[in-house]
Amino acid sequence: MSRDGFIAGGIFALGLAALGGFMLSQTATPALAEDGPGPNLVIEVGGSAQGEIVVDLLPDAAPKHVEQIVSLAKSGAYDDVVFHRVIDGFMAQTGDVQYGKGAGGDMAGMGGSDLPDLPAEFSSVSFDRGVVGMARSMDPNSANSQFFIMFAPAPHLDGQYTVVGRVVAGMDLVDAIKKGDGPNGAVSTPDRMVKVTVQP
Repeated sequence: MSRDGFIAGGIFALGLAALGGFMLSQTATPALAEDGPGPNLVIEVGGSAQGEIVVDLLPDAAPKHVEQIVSLAKSGAYDDVVFHRVIDGFMAQTGDVQYGKGAGGDMAGMGGSDLPDLPAEFSSVSFDRGVVGMARSMDPNSANSQFFIMFAPAPHLDGQYTVVGRVVAGMDLVDAIKKGDGPNGAVSTPDRMVKVTVQP
């Protein structure tokens, strides 16, 4: 199935319209979320940005999605996957294990994994800075492997996308991920997840 336009069409248009001056005018940097019971997703980033991002996964909010992310990470599927769509002031998207390996390319962002798509697990967790959500097509039940990390609050996404975690370390590195210059935030020569591991 084609996943062209993950975080698809209308939501992106709505998101970019809502961005206007709101998200880009955020001057205060809120404190990162405290590390919860985990598990933690540890992402080693390479490219123009280098370092480590730690995401506290939220199995209480999205048990099936977290289970799938953990399974993909433990199998090495996320290793060497690019941040194919990065929109300044909005979010950085990655996780296309089918088409996003190595340097990425035109197909990056259109794939998933060999695991099944997941039913939506919407929660009351708000899309604040540092929150990690699952990318999907227009079908709410189409999330698979791709996820995105918020640069700034995006309350218009609340209840529309499944929240799977929060960044608890390395948000400065998230901010430094190479931004897109192509259509819909497509990145030329993107940064990538060199290695993704799971820690308790």
